[in-house]
Amino acid sequence: MALTHFDDSGAAHMVDVSDKHVTDRVAVAEGWIRMQPETLDTIMDGRAKKGDVIGVARLAGIMAAKRTSDLIPLCHPLPITKVSVDLEPDTALPGLRITATVKTTGQTGVEMEALTAASTCALTVYDMAKAVDKAMEIGGIRVVLKDGGKSGRYEAQ
Repeated sequence: MALTHFDDSGAAHMVDVSDKHVTDRVAVAEGWIRMQPETLDTIMDGRAKKGDVIGVARLAGIMAAKRTSDLIPLCHPLPITKVSVDLEPDTALPGLRITATVKTTGQTGVEMEALTAASTCALTVYDMAKAVDKAMEIGGIRVVLKDGGKSGRYEAQ
């Protein structure tokens, strides 16, 4: 299978989606940020010095989804119809589990927007809590659901 972002001579280019059908599309990405149990407690109790870590990280993820085409060179700017970012505490990690859902009605999918939202959300948590825990670790960023368009539905195992 050929990579779609390269032309016949190997030069990078934006894929032409003008012949694709407009369909409802959705993508869900997930990730996590692992931290010390005390850091998680600080965040969940609202005691972080920079403020509401969960609320700010959620907004950062939403804003990032809307700016994906500004960050990833070959992404199309899309009319996003919904972005939601959820952060759930997980004491077994310990840390926060992040889920980003992005929807559109268009000619190309929103996987990159969902991945960007989840990544930026995790980075924002790190930024807001790094004063108390520089050893936080971000990982598990992946697409877990993609639906709509010619390639149909994908669900991660």
